Amino acid sequence: MIPAQFTYRRASTVDEALALLGEHGDDAKLLAGGHSLLPLMKLRLAVPEVLVDIAPIDELRYVRLEGDTVAIGALSRYHDLNHDGVLREHAPLVAHVAGVVGDQQVRHRGTIGGSLAHADAAADLPAAILAADGVLVARGPSGQREIPAAEFFLGPFTTPLEPDELLTEIRVPARAGVGWGFEKFTRRAIDWAIAGVAVLGGSVGLINMAGTPVRATATEEALAGGASIADAAALAAEGTSPVSEPHATAEYRAHLARVLTARALETAAA
Repeated sequence: MIPAQFTYRRASTVDEALALLGEHGDDAKLLAGGHSLLPLMKLRLAVPEVLVDIAPIDELRYVRLEGDTVAIGALSRYHDLNHDGVLREHAPLVAHVAGVVGDQQVRHRGTIGGSLAHADAAADLPAAILAADGVLVARGPSGQREIPAAEFFLGPFTTPLEPDELLTEIRVPARAGVGWGFEKFTRRAIDWAIAGVAVLGGSVGLINMAGTPVRATATEEALAGGASIADAAALAAEGTSPVSEPHATAEYRAHLARVLTARALETAAA
């Protein structure tokens, strides 16, 4: 299908983007890489009157080590994150996951901030940021605020970001040397995961196991209590609410979550 008619505006700085959001409010949508928004617009599931293109904002493309925290600009592209030396050393889980999103075309255009703000439970990066205990930084007319990843994903495609706010940065603790693992199961490499898991130390984030990205809390508690990997992984689907659809039943997703969690935990412990 063809998207509904809209007005295109281009922002070159964060201040310009915020001004446009303040001017148009709920009628505006932000365009970064476009891989989440444009398909919705073609299906008329999203019908913004104004499209604010923030791709030119180079000030939001960076990776910096700031003390014991890795700061990631929200417009950093997957390909760049996957090859960034600082991220590979201090937050290798995030670097790795950025390198397995979609295909090369997606990785060269898609942005980490776009993925997180879209809040798709089937996306890879939200689970990794959850497992990494990340913090998301938003800027708006009232200034800057920090939102823990555990409080960011409110529902399907829903976050606490206000219409006049812009996600500017993602912060994760620098954890060089901490074991990590990532597993996902897809029909094709470029597809959304039917189920997946991101592990960092004793933290476990799940992909496509509920309406939002979630932590496998039962598994985490079992690990903290000294349970074996096998016993902890067997609890991965506890408290989740996977859906049934033509490609996978809820029971199959739960099975995958247990199997993939065991594999990721074994990798993290190796």
